[in-house]
Amino acid sequence: MNTQKTVSLVLGSGGARGMAHIGIIRCLEDRHYSITNIAGASIGALVGGFYAAGKLDQYERWVCALERTDVLRLLDLSFNGGGLFKGYKIMEVLKRQVGDAQIENLPIEFTAVAVDIERQREIWFTDGSLFEAIRGSIAIPSVFKPHPYRGMMLVDGGVLNPVPIAPTLRTQTDLTIAVNLNGRVDMPGRSERASHKKAAKISEEAQNTVHRAINRFIDRWWSEKAGSTEPQNQWSMLELMNRSIDTMQNTIAHMKLAAHQPDILIEIPRGVGGLFDYHLASDMIEDGYQLCATALDRYEAKLGRGNDQDEDIKVDTDEL
Repeated sequence: MNTQKTVSLVLGSGGARGMAHIGIIRCLEDRHYSITNIAGASIGALVGGFYAAGKLDQYERWVCALERTDVLRLLDLSFNGGGLFKGYKIMEVLKRQVGDAQIENLPIEFTAVAVDIERQREIWFTDGSLFEAIRGSIAIPSVFKPHPYRGMMLVDGGVLNPVPIAPTLRTQTDLTIAVNLNGRVDMPGRSERASHKKAAKISEEAQNTVHRAINRFIDRWWSEKAGSTEPQNQWSMLELMNRSIDTMQNTIAHMKLAAHQPDILIEIPRGVGGLFDYHLASDMIEDGYQLCATALDRYEAKLGRGNDQDEDIKVDTDEL
């Protein structure tokens, strides 16, 4: 098999689960696939943009060192509307890491997908400031304030295109690999090693520590404004928002994937982490690596059988 196959890599939206994108990129590198074209929405734009700029190593070291308390410190609550968090702290950290790179000068073709919320349209950034494009693409509605750029108010690209395959169609590569971060919640068939590691580090209580701490701030502020006469919901405000975003993006993603089918689809289960679980980055990177390895094994086996035009490859956690 040609070990220098070129890849168009499509990195989807899904909050902290996007750390799995790093594992997928590492697996492709180890298997000698050449990523020549990347399109990303939200966290996919962030990881893909950092990789295209040659800054992914630096970002990976930083995010893997984060503890739960570090994540909380980076979230600056906003009381002026437009979003729960201002986003200034985290954006300053990201800006220092990625610098002032211009998209058109990157060694890898790159497209960041955002949404112009006022005109209700999808925006593809293929030139200009990499940071500004990423900043607009990761502005999750109601979580972070919309980002003003080029006369537009930008929000998360996943609002309209959670798995943006279409931008990669302009460039011919050997195969297209798409990553959907909104796969099924259950994780059957995990190896014994992975299961023990997860059980030790990602109990339900530990996994939700960041969410619960944020919820305390939000719910206290919300109760002061709304009063205590209304019945309590079974979910916090943040959890309801998280579930709503996941539901919306999962529905849209499958519609988009039906229109533009990749050669390989890798689905990361929602159960590997929540919206802000960046303190679980190392484990999610490993999940991404394992899922990508399974996908490539199947793809290469199919090529060996000589029927590479007969079927697409889809890999989710049922196959681990």
